[in-house]
Amino acid sequence: MPQYLLGIDNGGTVSKAALFTLNGDEVAVAGRKAGMAAPHERDANTLWHGTAEAIREVLVKSRINPRDIACIAGSGHGNGLYLVGHDGLPVRNGIYSTDNRAQRHIERWRAEGVWENVLPKTAQCLWPGQPNALLAWLRDNEPETLRRTKWALMCKDYIRFRLTGEARAELSDMSATSLMNVVTAQYDASVLEAFGIGEMQRLLPPLAKTAEICGKVTPQAAAATGLAAGTPVAGGMFDVDACGLAAGLVDEQQMTVVAGTWGISQYIAKQPLVDKDLFMSSCYSIPGYYLMLEASPTSTANLEWFLADYGISYDECNKLVTTAATDPRLVFVPFLYGSNAHPSAKASLVGLEGRHTRADVLRAVYEGIVFAHHWHLQRLLQFRPPPEVVRFTGGAARSEVWVQLFADCFQIPVEVPAGSELGALGAAIAAAVAAGCYASYAEAVKAMTKIARRHEPRSSMAEKYERYRKIVHALEIVW
Repeated sequence: MPQYLLGIDNGGTVSKAALFTLNGDEVAVAGRKAGMAAPHERDANTLWHGTAEAIREVLVKSRINPRDIACIAGSGHGNGLYLVGHDGLPVRNGIYSTDNRAQRHIERWRAEGVWENVLPKTAQCLWPGQPNALLAWLRDNEPETLRRTKWALMCKDYIRFRLTGEARAELSDMSATSLMNVVTAQYDASVLEAFGIGEMQRLLPPLAKTAEICGKVTPQAAAATGLAAGTPVAGGMFDVDACGLAAGLVDEQQMTVVAGTWGISQYIAKQPLVDKDLFMSSCYSIPGYYLMLEASPTSTANLEWFLADYGISYDECNKLVTTAATDPRLVFVPFLYGSNAHPSAKASLVGLEGRHTRADVLRAVYEGIVFAHHWHLQRLLQFRPPPEVVRFTGGAARSEVWVQLFADCFQIPVEVPAGSELGALGAAIAAAVAAGCYASYAEAVKAMTKIARRHEPRSSMAEKYERYRKIVHALEIVW
């Protein structure tokens, strides 16, 4: 009887594969850097080959028989765009979700009232890294690319396509793209027509659910990965859903935070929330639930940029931060890759003096990212009561000092789920349901997730957060 599950997670910076037992224990993990081929673009062939190498390494490390894998599922960053031609190969570089080339389309759709008209159906705000805007930009600037395109895919759907040769658009991911009607969970031609991209419906694959079997590993993919040909592959999910499942997000009482390339706060409910002040509602992986979230690219990528020229490890970084007391006047605004405050906002370091050390600046970077997350949390709490605890995932979860800052700022206990690759674990949970290992998501989550540690609030960061808010507001005239 097959006794393992393979989860694949393609985020903003690394392609990861992780093998799990049926009770959620990690057996082996491997990853490959998913580097950029150009600003906000990545070579889609390189992305696939890196993922295949990570899978092969996991199989070598684990020493299991690939035929003992019951099912495979993937998660991946949302939005952006990966185009595949009639030959099954990429027609251009994939475009990442932080891309801004289509900003003028967003501005026009807002000015002309298009967004307000479609909001009751799309249930989300607009930004230039969404595929509706990118498809409009490609139509205007690369028409030949679109003529050669057969399928427009999300990141994890592209990887599944390379594994199975079958194109499907998984619902949790596609419902976050402004390409469909979130309320009905179906494509809606009127939405595409409103954006002036009605002809693009030909590029949208059939919809599939998270735990639906969407194909089997082909002989070609088996040769590239070491997997057994014929292994079933489930639909998978948007990576925010994967982190939600891995954190135990199965009912309306809970809230989770993801601190990765994007900073995300989220909760689920049985009715979608449609509000112009909400970043997004989308279809959750668990049928019958919707995911409400606030998000922006204001999280750990800001630290990655800061550390790029220093050559220090994350452990060293955490030690430096613990040596520096918070300085109420030194504030970092983490808008290097986008903002949750103003469409033209840029990053800033405010209050820097000659006496400040690298440790002081690092602590300000940590705190600024926390403040951007707190901004999200406060926006969500307009629509629901505070939770008793926040479940915390993403790269920042590995840092105890950083998670403590989140607890202090939120003034809510923060729990960190066990495991090093929670996006892959969430995908594995879906694979377990798809393979029939568990009868429901609730059963799978109960069996496969655990809490590693809990952080109680120790002190308040309210005064410095208020200074952060005032700085962001004051800088609007500069932006």
